[in-house]
This record gives sequence, C-alpha cells and structure tokens, in this order.
Amino acid sequence: MTHSTLPYRPCAGVMLVNRDGRVFVGQRLDSTLEAWQMPQGGIDPGEDPLEAAWRELWEETGVERLHAELAATAPDELTYDLPEDLIGKVWKGKWRGQRQRWFLFRFLGDDSDVNIATAEPEFRAWRWAEPADLPDIIVPFKRDLYAQLLEIFAEPLDSLRRA
Repeated sequence: MTHSTLPYRPCAGVMLVNRDGRVFVGQRLDSTLEAWQMPQGGIDPGEDPLEAAWRELWEETGVERLHAELAATAPDELTYDLPEDLIGKVWKGKWRGQRQRWFLFRFLGDDSDVNIATAEPEFRAWRWAEPADLPDIIVPFKRDLYAQLLEIFAEPLDSLRRA
C-alpha cells in the first residue's frame, strides 16, 4: 500500500479561547520540538465529532464541560498529511495524516481549572497564545491547517474578543 492510498485518521480538534481572546496551546510530551498545538485527538468509531471534542478537551486539558461552551463549528473537515519520514512511524502506520473536525470553545473558567496532569497526559507545558501566532508555533506540516482555522473562525474569534 502506498502512502497516498492510506486513509486519513478521523480526528476532532478544539480551539479553546479565554476571556482575553487567547488560545490554549500545549507542548506534546512525546515531542522534543518547541512546537505548541491545540487539543485534538481521534474520533472513536460511532462517536459524534462534538462528543469527541469534549472528550479530548477533558483528556488533554482537564477542563470540564461546565468551564467551556461551544461558540462555533468549522463547516468542513480539514486534512493534513504527515511528512514522509513520519508515515509508518506514528499511529501504527495505518494513516497518512488526519481529517479533522474543529470546534471553537469559549473558556469560562480560570487558569486553575486547567490541569494537564491528566490520567493520560499529552502535554508537558501549556500557555495562552495569540491566535495570529498559531501558524508560527505549530509543527510545520500543520501550518496550513492552522492558517485555515484562523480564517474559518475569524468572525467568532472577533466577537469573543469583543465580548
């Protein structure tokens, strides 16, 4: 099977925005890169993408539902391809990249409601980032996807920043 015939892994992603209009990003435990990313993870078979987003938010950030609310949903799936050197090394070699459903959540809690020391931690550090900085702090192969997300969520991000 060639890489181009491998399927994309179904995934849900969360852009969590705080009261200052900044976005939650974490540094992955399994990476030595200085890259930061938003919470995301696989959608289980039969799982609703929004439910997967809520689950991933909890599993990766410790943020409970009462501390967030859905503000916007990306209308279409976004995809990215893994770099050649990672295909076959991650996800047991079953996927060529990810197809992601993205959700914008408004964070209603305080920083103390974030706890990345979860049952199965994904991040070694976290911070709030300016939305415009997101494409510059993610791994290069996800840059285009993050730039697309900023366009898709431009209006809701704007209104959250003004709220």
